[in-house]
Amino acid sequence: MSADTSTNTLCRLDELSDPGSRGFSVPGPDGVWDIFVVRRGSDVFAYRNHCPHTGGPLDWVPDQFLDMDGRYIQCATHDARFVIESGRCVAGPCTGDALAPVAVAVRDGWVVRVEPPMG
Repeated sequence: MSADTSTNTLCRLDELSDPGSRGFSVPGPDGVWDIFVVRRGSDVFAYRNHCPHTGGPLDWVPDQFLDMDGRYIQCATHDARFVIESGRCVAGPCTGDALAPVAVAVRDGWVVRVEPPMG
């Protein structure tokens, strides 16, 4: 996983399949965070790579966070399914829980992590 941590630039939007996903390691408030970005059309969504059921990563194969149909985010360990747009678990042992969102935006064709406002 990689990212330009000085500018929070993650990747170009056109580097992500539609739908598609990709993982990154970025600085977080308490150390390095593993996150992933999912693309659906021109929209991007990002979450911490941390299953609410066990705390482990969702992917076994790098950058593969979606189910075979590309409809849901899928935990490779327990087959839990999460809604791409909200991170809410709709199937599996953590139904009703949600993934922790990470603020991202598309700027000039680049997917960037958006820092929360200070104060």
